[in-house]
Amino acid sequence: MLVAAGAAAVSLFGTTTPAAAAPGWTTPPPPDKIVISVATVNGSGCPAGTAAVAVSPDNTAFTVTYSNYLAQVGVGSKPTDFRKNCQLNLDVHVPQGFTYAIASADYRGFAHLEAGATGLQKATYYFQGQPQTTALDHRFAGPLDDSWQATDTVAVAALVYAPCGELRNFNINTELRVGAGSSDPGHTTSFMTMDSTDGDINTVYHLAWKHCP
Repeated sequence: MLVAAGAAAVSLFGTTTPAAAAPGWTTPPPPDKIVISVATVNGSGCPAGTAAVAVSPDNTAFTVTYSNYLAQVGVGSKPTDFRKNCQLNLDVHVPQGFTYAIASADYRGFAHLEAGATGLQKATYYFQGQPQTTALDHRFAGPLDDSWQATDTVAVAALVYAPCGELRNFNINTELRVGAGSSDPGHTTSFMTMDSTDGDINTVYHLAWKHCP
């Protein structure tokens, strides 16, 4: 199921692998399903129709799948290709009496970085109308020609929950950036993807739950 910008509400029953609860996640997930409406999805890393969202059967995680998320420098690259981003604005409908926070996120992709080149994966998380913003990044260095994985983890005490009884859209802004560094961009190409030529790459967001008073 592909989701374009401005898409209508999507009922999500994805086949995500259930996430194991991390220490401190004491509230079991609600038994009822979650429904996520994609308010907007836009950015150079997720053109219309190239990002999809699904929720795991046990309501402990949701997955974003990208099929055209590529940052690169060097031969065959445009000047703007070194940085790609994707802004997801999600309307998350959870069962009554519960609220949620993003406890961790697993990012995966492939990287080919020439010796001297660098890569960066960054994500920013926040609820609409709230001042708390969490930004985490992971850096990579060439030579590298392999799949990559990065995990963002939020300490239990630092979890930011959606306000109980209020509808606040949840925003995720991801970014890939590649720098030529000391490599030779005139004769080589370095790139990072959050997609794959033989299948889509999933980014999994793990949820922590809390009962509303």
